[in-house]
Amino acid sequence: MDTMVKITYIENDGKEHTVEAQPGISVMEAAVNNMVPGIDADCGGACACATCHVYVDPTFAEKTGTMESMEESMLDFASDHKPESRLSCQITITEDMDGLVLRLPRTQG
Repeated sequence: MDTMVKITYIENDGKEHTVEAQPGISVMEAAVNNMVPGIDADCGGACACATCHVYVDPTFAEKTGTMESMEESMLDFASDHKPESRLSCQITITEDMDGLVLRLPRTQG
């Protein structure tokens, strides 16, 4: 069995949801599979809606990779855009992301 990766999603009000996810799926899929509130994922992970917006903890910025131009364009539609903003559908989980911390914006879209 592959190693599972722990990811903590922190809602805007501070409530934490820690889930275990399989490397190879997206951070968005891990949230949806575990019914984490605050990740709407209206487009199902096609990088077409910005409703899976998260803030990546700075200590994990390098491990989550660089964003492509399409993701950057979609983030223009996200509420409360910050330098650490990413679309969770565009971050593929790897084993070295164990302990990843993501904060959720007040609203999606």
